[in-house]
Amino acid sequence: MNVEDIKAVYFVGIGGIGMSAIARYFLHKGIVVGGYDKTPSELTEKLIEEGAQVHYTEDVDLIPAECKHAESTLVIYTPAIPQEHQELCFFRKGGFEVQKRAQVLGTLSRAGKAMCVAGTHGKTTTSSMAAHLLHQSHVDCNAFLGGITKNYGTNYILSDSEYIVIEADEFDRSFHWLTPFATVITATDADHLDIYGTKEAYLESFRKYSSLIVPGGFLILHEGLEMQADVQEGVTTFTYNRESGDFHAENIRIGNGEIIFDFVSPFQNIANIQLGVPVSINIENGIGAMALAQIAGATEEEIREGMKTFGGVDRRFDFKLKNEKIVFLSDYAHHPQEIQQSVSSIRELYQDRKITAIFQPHLYTRTRDFYQEFANSLSLLDEVILVDIYPAREKPIPGVTSKLIYDNLRPGVEKRMCHKDEILDILRNGQFQVLIVLGAGDVDNYVSEITEILKND
Repeated sequence: MNVEDIKAVYFVGIGGIGMSAIARYFLHKGIVVGGYDKTPSELTEKLIEEGAQVHYTEDVDLIPAECKHAESTLVIYTPAIPQEHQELCFFRKGGFEVQKRAQVLGTLSRAGKAMCVAGTHGKTTTSSMAAHLLHQSHVDCNAFLGGITKNYGTNYILSDSEYIVIEADEFDRSFHWLTPFATVITATDADHLDIYGTKEAYLESFRKYSSLIVPGGFLILHEGLEMQADVQEGVTTFTYNRESGDFHAENIRIGNGEIIFDFVSPFQNIANIQLGVPVSINIENGIGAMALAQIAGATEEEIREGMKTFGGVDRRFDFKLKNEKIVFLSDYAHHPQEIQQSVSSIRELYQDRKITAIFQPHLYTRTRDFYQEFANSLSLLDEVILVDIYPAREKPIPGVTSKLIYDNLRPGVEKRMCHKDEILDILRNGQFQVLIVLGAGDVDNYVSEITEILKND
């Protein structure tokens, strides 16, 4: 289907963070947007306010009439949707153009110069930083992100710029649809083994992704990754890391709630970069983002100002309460390496305070594959409150529960298990100094209530 033939777009799973960004793109273009999602959320309610027609019951009769013309309707679905979904089956049987979200994003990536960020972790913050750096510069950009940025209150930016910042998702090999002009690869710690089967297949997927960079483009690769890059002729490869690589930081100063460092780059060094979200993992995230911004042509002053004014991303080191008595934040970390980095960054900021985490494991398969690694990372905390596994798209696996992690926590760590509906009572009756909600599940829905409890404690 040609773009000019599209009169309506229907999303099966419209409430997903990546799906909603594309929905907003088509709404901005004045095209009819409809969609289904399993449950209402703040995101779906905002889409409705912006003009989308959304419903929450799997029912063909609820599909808007404008979205029932096969010759003019594009249907987009997320891999998390079951293949037997009634509405998806209706569209397929009716001869509609049906594409994965990743396919549509791939088409958009070829419409300009795609500045992508891939990796097991760090990609949402790094891509959001890059988008902010470019959007507030003379370069500007479009952006399709995996998180809601604090600066813009959205996961989507539209402009007339040729640059498109994209969070490149490796789930279901989605990033193989992309055509990057430049890409950062942050990490390749094995994940999504329910899809890939083996660590080797996961690494091979990143090798394939690196081969998609266009000639004349750029690969910015985190030092020490196990993957083997396979770039086309004419692609320039750089490395980056916190304190080594082609792009790195020097003269790092951490104190008084601030982090300032000098950025070392093959293009131009920039002194006195101040992090708008001062946690140490953002030094590395910032280095990757600034590399992309320099490639696109942002100036020294624009980059310095952009880094200082970056406000962060919802659920990524998202501070909800910070005073002398209590610090409370939410973080999306749901992989053992992410948790280790998250806890280490918090420990660096609050060395002398007791740190407690509420952790909800995400997926039975991920828990089965990495329960020992989860236990090792969580053992860096002083106290762990473990919640039942969030199943997302999966059915239970016999013998796989949060207790696998609980039983492998190191001696000396205070620990307890609970159901998520017990969390608020536990917090009302406990004493906390630094509290963090960790995970990609739905415990984050309690964050506003937790904030009120801690405020009034």
